[in-house]
Amino acid sequence: MYEAFFFLFALAAVGFAVNLVLQNHPIHSALSLIGVMASLASLYLMLGAEFIAAVQVIVYAGAIMVLFVFVIMLLNAGEEERTNFSRLAGTLGVPLILVLLASIASIVYRIAPSDEMVRFGDFHGRTADIGRMLFRTYLLPFEIVSILILVALVGAVVLARKES
Repeated sequence: MYEAFFFLFALAAVGFAVNLVLQNHPIHSALSLIGVMASLASLYLMLGAEFIAAVQVIVYAGAIMVLFVFVIMLLNAGEEERTNFSRLAGTLGVPLILVLLASIASIVYRIAPSDEMVRFGDFHGRTADIGRMLFRTYLLPFEIVSILILVALVGAVVLARKES
C-alpha cells in the first residue's frame, strides 16, 4: 500500500518538475514548483520524517515560494518568448540526458546495498531534539541566516524599484 502512494507522489513530483520546465509564464512555473515541494513533503511524511515534511511545506512551499512570486510580480515578468533553439541542442540533448541518467543509475546501483529496503516510518529523529539543537546549539547561525535573508530581500526591492 505504501509503495503505491510512494510511486503516486514520486510520479506527481516528476510531473510537476517537467511542467515547471515546460511552462512559458513564470507564475505557472512557480505554481508547478509548489507542487514539487508538496509532493516531496508527502514523501518525507511517508518515511516518518514529520519535521522535515513540515519544514518543506512551511519554509520551501510557503516562505520561499512567496518570495519567488513577490519577485516575479515586482519585476513584472511576462510570458517567455519562444525562440528557435539550435539544432545541435535538439539532436544531442536527449541522448546526453539519457547517458547522464544511465550513469547516475549505475552509480546508485553499485553504491546502494541490494539487501536493504526502505522501511516507511523508520526515521529515528524527534522534533523536540531538532528544536532544542536549533534554538540552543545553533541559535547564532540561525539568526545570522535570517538577517542575511532580510538584507537580500531589502536589496532586491531597492534594485528592482523604479525611479520616480
